[in-house]
Amino acid sequence: MYNLLKDKIQTKKAKIGIIGLGYVGLPLAVAFSKKGYFVYGIDTNPHHIERLNKGEKYIVDINPQEAISLIRKKIFLPTVDAKVLGDCDVIIICVPTPLRKVKMPDVSYVLAAAKTIKKYLKNQLIILESTSYPATTREVVLPVLIEAGKRPEKDFFLCFSPERVNPADKKFPLTKIPKIVGGFSQNSTDLARLLYSKIIKKVFPASSPEVAETAKLLENTFRLVNIALANEFAIVCNKLGISVWEVIEAAKTKPFGFMPFYPGPGLGGHCIPIDPLYLSWKAKKLGFKTKMIDLASYINHFMPEYVIERIKKLLHSRNVNLKGAKILILGVAYKKDVKDLRESPALEIIEELQKKGARVSFYDPFLPYIKIHEIDLKRIKLNKNTLKTFNCAIVVTDHSNVDYNFIKNNVKLIFDARNVYGHNAKNIIRL
Repeated sequence: MYNLLKDKIQTKKAKIGIIGLGYVGLPLAVAFSKKGYFVYGIDTNPHHIERLNKGEKYIVDINPQEAISLIRKKIFLPTVDAKVLGDCDVIIICVPTPLRKVKMPDVSYVLAAAKTIKKYLKNQLIILESTSYPATTREVVLPVLIEAGKRPEKDFFLCFSPERVNPADKKFPLTKIPKIVGGFSQNSTDLARLLYSKIIKKVFPASSPEVAETAKLLENTFRLVNIALANEFAIVCNKLGISVWEVIEAAKTKPFGFMPFYPGPGLGGHCIPIDPLYLSWKAKKLGFKTKMIDLASYINHFMPEYVIERIKKLLHSRNVNLKGAKILILGVAYKKDVKDLRESPALEIIEELQKKGARVSFYDPFLPYIKIHEIDLKRIKLNKNTLKTFNCAIVVTDHSNVDYNFIKNNVKLIFDARNVYGHNAKNIIRL
């Protein structure tokens, strides 16, 4: 079976099924299709399938015309019908792995995907890409597949390969980011390595799924901790009366032993705020407390509250009460030039400001409206008359196609949490 799968992957006769057509799955499906593989894209959301077939854009990194071209060439078939998995030689799981309110990993989507695969399991290579705690592949996916009466590494091959997608990153698209693969045997690792090498130049083999899973968590924990340090420095520098942004610019002139990280109004996206907590949860199960991860998470989650307190004091110094103040949020997506709202600190800032009685509006070029629990907001238009009515504007996300100078010239008070104006700009209050 190994040789047969290897030959199919090598000759591009292998049919690939990708479960989940989100920020990870869709770019992966398009990349393999462009290289000549036939790809089934399976998603439980019929709206995603409908939009793909209409040539509509819903993932920032994928040109809808490119996707519709592959569909018309009949080498990419988006569908809600999981039965197509029975026709696949390779199945890649790219489903969400959210964190529950009690900070426990939610692997229900992974478990559901594994149970679906079990129904159609044959001589296949199964790869999990969804980020989760170490041993998820072994403890969650493997037992379900064994229930099908198949023998691992003989009747099917199983591997973990962490996704490393960075939405809207033009310098490092999916095909330019090295891949890690860790299988339950050398054969599993070799098959996954061969597969990904067809779309990605560098593929690193790990000795086990656990190594590959933990490597992903280390990457994001590294960022979590260093961003928390930058955020703590921002608070200290404000008390010292100096610019943290200028401090960072000065420090990064050192050509060794330093890597710049930048503060902000909080963390967003699926990876950095959530992934390290998978490791924290797993460590607690093993009787160890990850103090650095927990502290870094606390500091980063404190930043929205810190921003609101700064705004309250700034308005008070101008004889304006936060209650009743008109505040404009500039950017609500979690990062630059995307419309992704996952874990965005802007949502918490908006919600808390409204609870305190502020009248909040927002502008984000990628989002015409937002809904936070019971709060519905429609994007405002940026014109002089509208801007002059605001007591304060808060730069939460810096988008490339926003004219911040126009805003600066028409809003009385600007709190810049992203340094879009630079640390030398006058009359700007910075984080």
